Amino acid sequence: MAMGVFDSGVGGLSIHHALVSRLPQADFIYLADQKHTPYGDRSGEEIVELTKQGCETLFEAGASLVVLACNTASAVALRRLQQTWLSGFRKTYKRPVNVLGIIVPTIEAATGLPWEHEAERRGEKIEKLDIVGVFATVATARSRVYEIEIDKRRQDIAVFTEACSGLADMIEKGADRDSLSAKIKGHVESLRIRVGRYPDRAILGCTHYELVADLFREHLPAGTPIIHQPPSVAKAMGDYVERHTQYDIGSSGARTFLTTGTPGSQSGLIEAFWGSPLTFNAVSSDKAA
Repeated sequence: MAMGVFDSGVGGLSIHHALVSRLPQADFIYLADQKHTPYGDRSGEEIVELTKQGCETLFEAGASLVVLACNTASAVALRRLQQTWLSGFRKTYKRPVNVLGIIVPTIEAATGLPWEHEAERRGEKIEKLDIVGVFATVATARSRVYEIEIDKRRQDIAVFTEACSGLADMIEKGADRDSLSAKIKGHVESLRIRVGRYPDRAILGCTHYELVADLFREHLPAGTPIIHQPPSVAKAMGDYVERHTQYDIGSSGARTFLTTGTPGSQSGLIEAFWGSPLTFNAVSSDKAA
């Protein structure tokens, strides 16, 4: 058995890398749906269906837990899958399986509060708001998940999401750093103009963006804290599997990388992030359809 990690492409490797560090003995199966990437500009129904197909592929490959290492899938598809699909799938497979997302640990990191906490609404005037800027895909921005969930827990935080259309696709295709830098600078400036100032903190709300986090750092004011998803997610998932021992994630340290797209090595940008050449194998043809 294994832990599955799913993303529309290679961005989820940022989460996968942190998970491997947290759970070095676990077996991992990574699936990149590169045939259908990017998800950020797709409709909600498309995102739900593609995410479901990805989870099915990972469960059939031996995963007992699947981590949606994709903000778009976590924001748009996770709740639907948990509420309408997962219970039936468990009955079919007759074994414990589950799907987890990356939004919850990110919200916890941003608020400093557990997910279960909800703020009391007293109607008091807040003297100073903490401005959090979220850089995300169009679909994640459209879901307003960060605005809604942070507001439930902290009344002193104002969230502004910048939809970075096309950025994840540029990273996926290994665009040159100058082009990526210019794109990121434009979105940082767009957020600054909309808010009236730079954010006090920033969330990289797409796992692809973590691969170029240094460029966000370059274009945000010096000292602006950036909330990085990988360490928060890895800690949360490590704690989860320790509490829920019914999920078998293996113990041989095996690593498998699958893609619905073209198999083989990945871009130089990805290999530089991973620290070594990375080769993806093709999923079976019926699953790539």
